[in-house]
Amino acid sequence: MTVQDCGRQAVVAFSVAAAVLLALLFSGCAPAEPEDEHPPERRDETVRIAYVPWSSEIASSNVLRAVLRERLGYQVEMIELEPEEMWDAVAAGEADVSVSAWLPLTHAEYYDRYGDEVDDLGPHVEEVRTGLVVPRVSVGRQTGETGRRVRPYIPVTSIDELGAYAERFGNRIIGIDPGAGIMARTREALEVYGLEDQFRLIEGDEERMVEALKDAVRRQEWIVVTAWTPHWIFSRWDLAFLEDPQNVFGDAEAIHTVARRGLADEMPELYEVLKRFTWDVRAMSRVMLWIEQADGVDPYASAQRWVRTNRSVVDQWLGE
Repeated sequence: MTVQDCGRQAVVAFSVAAAVLLALLFSGCAPAEPEDEHPPERRDETVRIAYVPWSSEIASSNVLRAVLRERLGYQVEMIELEPEEMWDAVAAGEADVSVSAWLPLTHAEYYDRYGDEVDDLGPHVEEVRTGLVVPRVSVGRQTGETGRRVRPYIPVTSIDELGAYAERFGNRIIGIDPGAGIMARTREALEVYGLEDQFRLIEGDEERMVEALKDAVRRQEWIVVTAWTPHWIFSRWDLAFLEDPQNVFGDAEAIHTVARRGLADEMPELYEVLKRFTWDVRAMSRVMLWIEQADGVDPYASAQRWVRTNRSVVDQWLGE
Protein backbone atom coordinates (compact mmCIF):
# COMPACT_ATOMS: atom_id res chain seq x y z
CA MET A 1 0.00 0.00 0.00
CA THR A 2 1.41 3.36 -0.99
CA VAL A 3 1.58 6.45 1.17
CA GLN A 4 -1.09 7.97 -1.04
CA ASP A 5 -3.41 5.00 -0.41
CA CYS A 6 -2.96 5.34 3.36
CA GLY A 7 -3.69 9.02 3.14
CA ARG A 8 -6.87 8.42 1.17
CA GLN A 9 -8.09 5.82 3.70
CA ALA A 10 -7.42 8.21 6.57
CA VAL A 11 -9.39 10.96 4.83
CA VAL A 12 -12.31 8.58 4.20
CA ALA A 13 -12.33 7.39 7.83
CA PHE A 14 -12.25 10.97 9.10
CA SER A 15 -15.09 11.95 6.74
CA VAL A 16 -17.26 9.05 7.90
CA ALA A 17 -16.69 9.91 11.56
CA ALA A 18 -17.47 13.57 10.91
CA ALA A 19 -20.66 12.67 9.03
CA VAL A 20 -21.85 10.49 11.90
CA LEU A 21 -21.16 13.26 14.41
CA LEU A 22 -22.98 15.85 12.27
CA ALA A 23 -25.93 13.49 11.83
CA LEU A 24 -26.20 13.12 15.59
CA LEU A 25 -26.00 16.85 16.16
CA PHE A 26 -28.54 17.85 13.52
CA SER A 27 -30.96 15.06 14.40
CA GLY A 28 -31.08 16.30 17.98
CA CYS A 29 -29.76 12.97 19.20
CA ALA A 30 -26.93 12.40 21.60
CA PRO A 31 -24.96 9.35 22.59
CA ALA A 32 -26.66 7.31 25.26
CA GLU A 33 -25.72 8.25 28.78
CA PRO A 34 -23.33 5.76 30.35
CA GLU A 35 -24.61 3.22 32.78
CA ASP A 36 -23.25 3.26 36.30
CA GLU A 37 -19.75 1.80 36.31
CA HIS A 38 -20.49 -0.21 39.43
CA PRO A 39 -24.20 -1.13 39.47
CA PRO A 40 -25.50 -2.21 42.87
CA GLU A 41 -26.08 -5.83 43.73
CA ARG A 42 -29.68 -6.79 43.16
CA ARG A 43 -31.72 -7.31 46.31
CA ASP A 44 -34.49 -9.79 46.91
CA GLU A 45 -36.78 -7.13 48.43
CA THR A 46 -39.46 -5.61 46.23
CA VAL A 47 -40.66 -2.07 46.90
CA ARG A 48 -44.27 -1.43 45.87
CA ILE A 49 -44.90 2.18 44.80
CA ALA A 50 -48.54 3.25 44.47
CA TYR A 51 -49.10 6.27 42.25
CA VAL A 52 -51.87 8.33 40.71
CA PRO A 53 -51.66 8.53 36.88
CA TRP A 54 -51.09 12.30 36.68
CA SER A 55 -48.03 13.74 34.93
CA SER A 56 -46.53 15.06 38.16
CA GLU A 57 -46.96 11.75 39.99
CA ILE A 58 -45.73 9.69 37.06
CA ALA A 59 -42.56 11.81 37.08
CA SER A 60 -41.88 11.64 40.83
CA SER A 61 -42.78 7.95 41.14
CA ASN A 62 -40.48 6.97 38.29
CA VAL A 63 -37.62 9.06 39.67
CA LEU A 64 -37.98 7.28 43.00
CA ARG A 65 -38.16 3.97 41.16
CA ALA A 66 -34.95 4.77 39.26
CA VAL A 67 -33.11 5.70 42.46
CA LEU A 68 -34.18 2.51 44.23
CA ARG A 69 -33.29 0.31 41.25
CA GLU A 70 -30.20 2.02 39.86
CA ARG A 71 -28.51 3.06 43.09
CA LEU A 72 -29.78 0.61 45.74
CA GLY A 73 -30.61 -2.52 43.73
CA TYR A 74 -34.22 -2.94 44.90
CA GLN A 75 -36.83 -4.63 42.77
CA VAL A 76 -39.68 -2.14 42.23
CA GLU A 77 -43.34 -2.75 41.45
CA MET A 78 -45.39 0.20 40.19
CA ILE A 79 -49.10 0.18 41.08
CA GLU A 80 -51.33 2.65 39.22
CA LEU A 81 -54.42 3.63 41.23
CA GLU A 82 -57.03 6.34 41.62
CA PRO A 83 -56.41 8.75 44.54
CA GLU A 84 -58.62 7.07 47.14
CA GLU A 85 -57.39 3.63 46.07
CA MET A 86 -53.82 4.82 46.51
CA TRP A 87 -54.42 5.93 50.08
CA ASP A 88 -56.29 2.71 50.84
CA ALA A 89 -53.50 0.54 49.40
CA VAL A 90 -50.81 2.18 51.55
CA ALA A 91 -53.02 2.07 54.65
CA ALA A 92 -53.79 -1.62 54.09
CA GLY A 93 -50.13 -2.51 53.48
CA GLU A 94 -50.81 -3.49 49.87
CA ALA A 95 -48.31 -0.81 48.79
CA ASP A 96 -45.17 0.26 50.62
CA VAL A 97 -45.07 3.92 49.66
CA SER A 98 -46.66 6.64 47.57
CA VAL A 99 -45.33 10.06 46.61
CA SER A 100 -48.73 11.17 45.32
CA ALA A 101 -50.36 12.65 48.45
CA TRP A 102 -51.50 16.26 47.86
CA LEU A 103 -51.93 18.03 51.20
CA PRO A 104 -53.41 19.73 53.10
CA LEU A 105 -56.45 20.39 50.90
CA THR A 106 -56.63 18.38 47.68
CA HIS A 107 -56.50 15.00 49.47
CA ALA A 108 -57.97 16.27 52.74
CA GLU A 109 -60.89 13.84 52.53
CA TYR A 110 -58.55 10.85 52.13
CA TYR A 111 -56.18 12.08 54.82
CA ASP A 112 -59.07 12.32 57.27
CA ARG A 113 -60.00 8.73 56.44
CA TYR A 114 -56.57 7.09 56.20
CA GLY A 115 -54.11 9.50 57.85
CA ASP A 116 -53.97 7.58 61.13
CA GLU A 117 -53.13 4.36 59.26
CA VAL A 118 -50.07 5.57 57.32
CA ASP A 119 -46.76 7.28 58.10
CA ASP A 120 -46.71 10.80 56.67
CA LEU A 121 -43.03 11.47 55.92
CA GLY A 122 -43.69 15.08 54.95
CA PRO A 123 -43.50 16.96 51.65
CA HIS A 124 -41.09 15.98 48.90
CA VAL A 125 -42.02 19.03 46.80
CA GLU A 126 -43.63 22.27 47.97
CA GLU A 127 -45.35 25.32 46.44
CA VAL A 128 -47.68 23.29 44.22
CA ARG A 129 -51.13 24.55 43.29
CA THR A 130 -54.50 23.49 41.89
CA GLY A 131 -57.33 25.53 40.42
CA LEU A 132 -59.20 26.59 37.30
CA VAL A 133 -57.05 27.65 34.36
CA VAL A 134 -57.63 29.50 31.08
CA PRO A 135 -55.33 30.30 28.15
CA ARG A 136 -53.77 33.78 28.20
CA VAL A 137 -53.07 33.57 24.49
CA SER A 138 -53.66 36.60 22.27
CA VAL A 139 -55.23 36.44 18.82
CA GLY A 140 -52.58 37.00 16.15
CA ARG A 141 -49.57 39.01 17.25
CA GLN A 142 -48.64 38.83 20.94
CA THR A 143 -47.64 42.52 21.00
CA GLY A 144 -49.07 45.57 19.28
CA GLU A 145 -47.24 48.38 17.46
CA THR A 146 -46.47 50.10 20.78
CA GLY A 147 -44.76 46.96 22.06
CA ARG A 148 -47.43 46.34 24.65
CA ARG A 149 -48.89 42.89 24.98
CA VAL A 150 -52.19 42.40 23.14
CA ARG A 151 -55.16 41.52 25.34
CA PRO A 152 -55.74 37.74 25.53
CA TYR A 153 -58.73 36.40 23.64
CA ILE A 154 -60.20 35.20 26.96
CA PRO A 155 -60.45 38.29 29.22
CA VAL A 156 -61.68 36.41 32.30
CA THR A 157 -59.29 36.63 35.27
CA SER A 158 -61.41 35.41 38.21
CA ILE A 159 -63.78 32.54 38.96
CA ASP A 160 -66.51 35.00 39.97
CA GLU A 161 -66.47 36.38 36.38
CA LEU A 162 -67.23 33.02 34.74
CA GLY A 163 -71.02 33.37 34.98
CA ALA A 164 -71.08 36.33 32.61
CA TYR A 165 -69.35 34.28 29.89
CA ALA A 166 -70.87 30.85 30.49
CA GLU A 167 -72.12 30.46 26.90
CA ARG A 168 -68.74 31.46 25.46
CA PHE A 169 -67.23 28.57 27.43
CA GLY A 170 -69.92 26.22 26.14
CA ASN A 171 -71.26 25.98 29.70
CA ARG A 172 -68.48 23.51 30.47
CA ILE A 173 -65.45 23.16 32.68
CA ILE A 174 -63.13 20.41 31.42
CA GLY A 175 -62.07 18.19 34.32
CA ILE A 176 -60.10 15.02 34.91
CA ASP A 177 -60.89 11.75 36.72
CA PRO A 178 -63.95 12.10 38.97
CA GLY A 179 -62.21 10.91 42.15
CA ALA A 180 -59.47 13.55 42.00
CA GLY A 181 -59.40 16.09 44.81
CA ILE A 182 -59.34 18.95 42.32
CA MET A 183 -62.70 17.75 41.01
CA ALA A 184 -64.21 17.89 44.50
CA ARG A 185 -62.87 21.43 44.92
CA THR A 186 -64.31 22.42 41.52
CA ARG A 187 -67.76 21.09 42.44
CA GLU A 188 -67.52 23.11 45.63
CA ALA A 189 -66.45 26.19 43.65
CA LEU A 190 -69.47 25.89 41.35
CA GLU A 191 -71.68 25.95 44.44
CA VAL A 192 -69.84 28.73 46.28
CA TYR A 193 -69.79 31.00 43.25
CA GLY A 194 -73.37 30.19 42.24
CA LEU A 195 -72.41 28.57 38.94
CA GLU A 196 -74.14 25.18 39.29
CA ASP A 197 -76.88 26.07 36.80
CA GLN A 198 -74.50 27.60 34.26
CA PHE A 199 -71.64 25.10 34.07
CA ARG A 200 -71.24 21.34 33.78
CA LEU A 201 -68.06 19.78 35.11
CA ILE A 202 -66.93 17.32 32.45
CA GLU A 203 -65.35 14.18 33.89
CA GLY A 204 -62.58 12.42 32.02
CA ASP A 205 -58.86 12.10 32.64
CA GLU A 206 -55.72 14.19 32.34
CA GLU A 207 -55.03 13.13 28.76
CA ARG A 208 -58.44 14.21 27.51
CA MET A 209 -58.19 17.49 29.42
CA VAL A 210 -54.86 18.25 27.76
CA GLU A 211 -56.19 17.34 24.31
CA ALA A 212 -59.19 19.64 24.78
CA LEU A 213 -56.88 22.45 25.91
CA LYS A 214 -54.55 21.93 22.94
CA ASP A 215 -57.44 22.04 20.45
CA ALA A 216 -58.93 25.14 22.06
CA VAL A 217 -55.65 27.07 21.97
CA ARG A 218 -55.04 26.08 18.34
CA ARG A 219 -58.54 27.19 17.31
CA GLN A 220 -58.65 30.23 19.62
CA GLU A 221 -61.71 28.83 21.39
CA TRP A 222 -62.82 29.59 24.93
CA ILE A 223 -62.02 26.93 27.48
CA VAL A 224 -61.58 26.57 31.24
CA VAL A 225 -59.92 23.46 32.67
CA THR A 226 -59.00 21.96 36.02
CA ALA A 227 -55.21 22.07 36.25
CA TRP A 228 -52.29 22.13 38.64
CA THR A 229 -48.64 23.01 38.92
CA PRO A 230 -46.16 21.58 38.36
CA HIS A 231 -47.35 20.51 34.91
CA TRP A 232 -45.66 20.64 31.52
CA ILE A 233 -48.68 22.42 29.95
CA PHE A 234 -47.48 25.66 31.56
CA SER A 235 -44.25 25.32 29.58
CA ARG A 236 -46.12 24.61 26.35
CA TRP A 237 -48.76 27.36 26.47
CA ASP A 238 -49.33 30.71 28.16
CA LEU A 239 -51.87 29.80 30.85
CA ALA A 240 -53.17 31.49 33.98
CA PHE A 241 -54.99 30.39 37.11
CA LEU A 242 -58.28 32.21 37.66
CA GLU A 243 -58.31 34.21 40.86
CA ASP A 244 -60.23 32.53 43.66
CA PRO A 245 -61.61 35.25 45.99
CA GLN A 246 -63.41 32.68 48.15
CA ASN A 247 -60.22 30.61 48.46
CA VAL A 248 -62.01 27.37 47.58
CA PHE A 249 -58.85 25.87 46.12
CA GLY A 250 -56.76 27.06 49.05
CA ASP A 251 -53.23 28.39 49.11
CA ALA A 252 -50.09 26.65 47.90
CA GLU A 253 -49.94 22.98 48.80
CA ALA A 254 -47.28 20.30 48.98
CA ILE A 255 -47.00 16.74 47.67
CA HIS A 256 -46.19 14.36 50.50
CA THR A 257 -44.58 10.94 50.77
CA VAL A 258 -46.68 8.44 52.70
CA ALA A 259 -45.54 4.96 53.75
CA ARG A 260 -47.22 1.93 55.20
CA ARG A 261 -46.99 1.27 58.91
CA GLY A 262 -44.19 -1.16 59.78
CA LEU A 263 -41.96 -0.20 56.85
CA ALA A 264 -39.49 1.60 59.16
CA ASP A 265 -38.83 -1.63 61.08
CA GLU A 266 -38.82 -4.00 58.12
CA MET A 267 -36.80 -1.88 55.62
CA PRO A 268 -35.03 0.83 57.64
CA GLU A 269 -32.56 1.84 54.89
CA LEU A 270 -35.41 2.38 52.44
CA TYR A 271 -37.39 4.30 55.05
CA GLU A 272 -34.51 6.73 55.63
CA VAL A 273 -34.18 7.32 51.87
CA LEU A 274 -37.90 8.09 51.64
CA LYS A 275 -37.57 10.60 54.49
CA ARG A 276 -34.74 12.39 52.66
CA PHE A 277 -36.48 12.35 49.25
CA THR A 278 -37.11 16.05 48.50
CA TRP A 279 -36.74 18.17 45.37
CA ASP A 280 -38.31 21.28 43.84
CA VAL A 281 -40.95 22.23 41.32
CA ARG A 282 -38.35 23.13 38.70
CA ALA A 283 -36.72 19.69 38.83
CA MET A 284 -40.05 17.87 38.74
CA SER A 285 -41.23 20.03 35.83
CA ARG A 286 -38.09 19.15 33.87
CA VAL A 287 -38.75 15.42 34.23
CA MET A 288 -42.40 15.94 33.25
CA LEU A 289 -41.37 17.84 30.13
CA TRP A 290 -38.84 15.16 29.16
CA ILE A 291 -41.54 12.51 29.53
CA GLU A 292 -43.98 14.50 27.42
CA GLN A 293 -41.37 15.17 24.71
CA ALA A 294 -40.49 11.47 24.62
CA ASP A 295 -43.95 10.93 23.08
CA GLY A 296 -44.97 7.50 24.31
CA VAL A 297 -41.55 6.23 25.36
CA ASP A 298 -41.49 4.61 28.81
CA PRO A 299 -41.36 7.44 31.42
CA TYR A 300 -38.75 5.43 33.28
CA ALA A 301 -36.15 6.34 30.65
CA SER A 302 -36.63 10.06 31.37
CA ALA A 303 -36.45 9.38 35.10
CA GLN A 304 -33.19 7.47 34.63
CA ARG A 305 -31.81 10.39 32.66
CA TRP A 306 -32.60 12.82 35.49
CA VAL A 307 -31.15 10.54 38.16
CA ARG A 308 -27.90 10.09 36.25
CA THR A 309 -27.48 13.82 35.58
CA ASN A 310 -28.32 14.92 39.14
CA ARG A 311 -26.05 12.67 41.15
CA SER A 312 -25.36 15.22 43.89
CA VAL A 313 -29.08 15.51 44.69
CA VAL A 314 -29.54 11.76 44.64
CA ASP A 315 -26.47 11.31 46.86
CA GLN A 316 -28.17 13.51 49.46
CA TRP A 317 -31.27 11.32 49.34
CA LEU A 318 -29.05 8.30 49.91
CA GLY A 319 -27.25 9.96 52.80
CA GLU A 320 -23.90 9.84 50.97
